[in-house]
Amino acid sequence: MDCLFCKIAKKEMPSEVLYEDDDIFCFLDIRPINKGHALIIPKQHHENLFDTPDDLLSKLIITAKKLGKVILNTVQADGLNLGMNNKPAAGQVIFHTHLHVMPRFEDDGHTHWKGKETTKTEREAVAEKIKEQLH
Repeated sequence: MDCLFCKIAKKEMPSEVLYEDDDIFCFLDIRPINKGHALIIPKQHHENLFDTPDDLLSKLIITAKKLGKVILNTVQADGLNLGMNNKPAAGQVIFHTHLHVMPRFEDDGHTHWKGKETTKTEREAVAEKIKEQLH
């Protein structure tokens, strides 16, 4: 397999390692949105959120909580975003599950996506379709 993140987790490629255990590997992003921007990945290859086992997803978010607090304090950030892109339409470019831990600073120039106006009828229709699939 020619997966960049698998190579990083196996230390076949260099990275600034922040934390690792038997299942999880954390390192600094080489194209950070702000200083301290880190990636948390499972060592085991999974393409995205949808094929990653629940126990690994739990470990990712627990690690994000621990690492995020330390990053906030270390870089003296004002806030923190967690991000996960799943599938190309959502911006995923490396097809190995990864969670971004992104420190945010007042006036850092980054903006959030804008919500779209919808009607109550549109929301109700979508909600019904989603709920049908959950049963």
